[in-house]
Amino acid sequence: MNLLLAGLHTLIGLIVIVNPLLGVSAIATLTSGDSPAHRALTARYAAMTIAIVLIAAALAGEFLLGLFGISIPEFKVGGGILILLMAIAMLNATPGNTRQTPEEQSEAQDKRQIGVVPLGIPLLAGPGAISAAIIYAQKSGGPIGMAILIVDILLVAAIAWLAMRSSDVLSRLIGQTGINIATRIMGLILSAIAIGFIAQGLLVLFPVLAGPAAG
Repeated sequence: MNLLLAGLHTLIGLIVIVNPLLGVSAIATLTSGDSPAHRALTARYAAMTIAIVLIAAALAGEFLLGLFGISIPEFKVGGGILILLMAIAMLNATPGNTRQTPEEQSEAQDKRQIGVVPLGIPLLAGPGAISAAIIYAQKSGGPIGMAILIVDILLVAAIAWLAMRSSDVLSRLIGQTGINIATRIMGLILSAIAIGFIAQGLLVLFPVLAGPAAG
């Protein structure tokens, strides 16, 4: 039960960080004028990119950090700050430069297949989502927890795919104002997740912050 509850928390966190609604706005902009078949293919490539990148980060991220001599607590602080910057941008209903710079956005207009870059990575499965996948993997607690995390990642990719495939319907249904409101709400949740990551890392790096109980 604890693993399933943790898996649910992880799923919610990943959905908020990846933010499929951002994919709805982005695919509408980046594929304007494309045929429905090409837009569907773009959505599929983006969802596959999300799944592959985040699963790879979950499986190999801690090992790669070890090669650079970076501990998980240090990474939690750095990753938490990055995610907090994303949350602040979401509160302003903007993607923010931590996901995609204006130069990358301009370059994307010239790409024939933008499902992988920049839509899949860095817009949806960007540094923040990769950081979260590594942190959640470290917290998974073993093979069963890791399997649940991988299922969560696949579910997030599927949700993103459904959102992008239905971008026209969703845009008409809730409009840009509705998307912005939902993005701000997710930004608020994401800021709390980011603060949690930072606090967890700082308590390990500086046990004195825990107060007398640490002794």
